[in-house]
Amino acid sequence: MASTVTTDPSLVYSRRVIEQRVHKYHWPAVQLNVWMIIMLIAACTIIGVFATFIEIQNTLLLPIPWYFPYYITVGSLVVAFILLLLWLIYQRRLLPSIVMIGGFILFVLWLVGLIVISVQLWGPSGSVSSNCNLFVFGANPMPKGQTLETLAWLEQRSICQSWQAVFAFGLVGAVFLLWIMVIAYQVFADDAA
Repeated sequence: MASTVTTDPSLVYSRRVIEQRVHKYHWPAVQLNVWMIIMLIAACTIIGVFATFIEIQNTLLLPIPWYFPYYITVGSLVVAFILLLLWLIYQRRLLPSIVMIGGFILFVLWLVGLIVISVQLWGPSGSVSSNCNLFVFGANPMPKGQTLETLAWLEQRSICQSWQAVFAFGLVGAVFLLWIMVIAYQVFADDAA
C-alpha cells in the first residue's frame, strides 16, 4: 500500500513566540530607604506643626495664612509620592523617570514653601524670629512657677521652636528631594552604561 502525504496550506499554522523583556533597574536599597524615612519625618513634622498652627489660629479667631494649608498639602503630596514609590517597588516597576519627574515637581513645591517660611521667620520687620528673640528667648527674668504667665511663656517658646523645626525640616526636605533626583539619574546612567 502506498501512502500519500498532502500538505494543505489551510492546515498549516505558524506559531509566534512573543518575548517580553522586562527591564529592571538596580536601585540602591539603603539610600532609597533612608530617603523615604527622612522625607516621611520631614513631611509629617510639617503637616503636624501647621495643623497645630491652624488650630491655634482658629482658637484665637485669627485668619489662617495661605502658606499653612499650602505646606500641609505639599507634605501630604510627599507622603502620597512615597506611598506610590513603595507600591511601584512592590510591583517591581520603579522607573527612574517617575522618580525624577515626581521629585522635581515636589522640589519646586517644597522650595516655595521653604522660601515663604524663611521670609516669615527672618523677614525684614516683625518676623517670627525677631519676636521670639525679643519676647520669648530674651525674657528677663524667665517666668517660673505655676502661673498663667509661665504657661503662656512656655506656649510661646513651643511655638517659636516649632517655627525653627519647620524651617529645619523644610531645608532637609529640599536637600533630600534634590538627592533623590541625583539617585534616580545615577540609576538610569548606571543602567545605560
